[in-house]
Amino acid sequence: MPVDQHSDPFEERLSTALHEAGGTFDRPGGPLAAAGEARGRRLRLRRRAAVAGGVAGLALVGVGGTLLVPRDGAPAPNPSSVAASGSGKPASYSGDDVFRTLKKLLPKGKLTKTEARGTKGDLPPLALGVFDDGKGEGAVSVGLDRVRTDAPGKFNPVTAVMPCSDGGQTGFDSCRTDVLPDGSAVTVYQGYEYPDRREDTKAWGADLVTPAGQRVSVIEWNAAAEKGKPVTRPEPPLSTTQLRTLAAAPEWRRIVDAIPREQQKPSAAASASARPAEMAGWVILRKLSLLLPDKLKRVSFGSQETGFGYMVVDDGKGRSLVQVNVQPAMSDVADELFGEGSETLKDGTRVAVHQGPGEKGGAGVVMWTVDTLRKDGLRVVVSAFNAAAQNKAATRAEPALTVKQLRTIALSPRWRSTED
Repeated sequence: MPVDQHSDPFEERLSTALHEAGGTFDRPGGPLAAAGEARGRRLRLRRRAAVAGGVAGLALVGVGGTLLVPRDGAPAPNPSSVAASGSGKPASYSGDDVFRTLKKLLPKGKLTKTEARGTKGDLPPLALGVFDDGKGEGAVSVGLDRVRTDAPGKFNPVTAVMPCSDGGQTGFDSCRTDVLPDGSAVTVYQGYEYPDRREDTKAWGADLVTPAGQRVSVIEWNAAAEKGKPVTRPEPPLSTTQLRTLAAAPEWRRIVDAIPREQQKPSAAASASARPAEMAGWVILRKLSLLLPDKLKRVSFGSQETGFGYMVVDDGKGRSLVQVNVQPAMSDVADELFGEGSETLKDGTRVAVHQGPGEKGGAGVVMWTVDTLRKDGLRVVVSAFNAAAQNKAATRAEPALTVKQLRTIALSPRWRSTED
């Protein structure tokens, strides 16, 4: 199939991004990159800050970062939790220390504590409270952790920070990523608690990653809680400038440096199972592009850092969202995922097909899914929708891919390798 001779600015931009991510496509019509699927990443950040403690399965594995000396006025750790003198270890911080830091850095107003965690627990540090500047209550949270900096090649905070999606999945009013003078990358966004805006709860935030791998995630709402509370003000209390300033405060970096390295190491059971590395999002996109039919035009794309990627495609009959999840070491939940009606192939691969309404409430949206699990525990789930986004109205009668095509993609041997 010959390469199209015309110049497509959109394709050229994606091709450039892909080169930066680590390679190029080897066939026309599929140059994609790791720009990132912002909705999924934002959900991950919100879970880190959730009162219910949803961080447990989502905390990133930490690798030692350089200790950054805080500016004058940085929060003093609780004396009872300071590391032993002369040990060479950074001080530890209690939940109250983290909460006091948030209170100190917020503008004038009243902050009531909802939850706080320090650096000694199993979960990363967190401060969550209700802030009232005299114009109404708004929930504010700050979650702290580390991102991995030991991947091959030079670590770049821009590739680790929450991205602003190129696709139509987020429903953000605004989203912008900047690089600060110290090399940190920060994304500031304005969105909604529910992408379909079925309620007026707004969720604004800032996600910052430093060159040393320290992550600060700030989220605020125009209600006293993320969910279940009425809107109390037109907008959350902090402006985008204030969100950015709060996330960039050096006080947070000192607390991140105090997180014990062992807190973010795999458990003994996980180590014993030698869980394989998750597939990079840009690799998922590349593989998906190579597996899609040539006739499909690639309209937009996105991925999480690992494990997930999506494309919006168009066969001339309307746009259709296609998404892929790739998860290693999932054998222990096989019976929960593959019950009555599933199929087991000769090589031991289990296959389940699901066809039903979409999950995000878009009018008339249907979702076709092929879920597969190899004998080695590799799970590949491919879904297609009859809309460009799950929370938007259907744009066509059926998805652009048939169940047979989804099955072919999910069972492809390409997914067995974490490389291109």
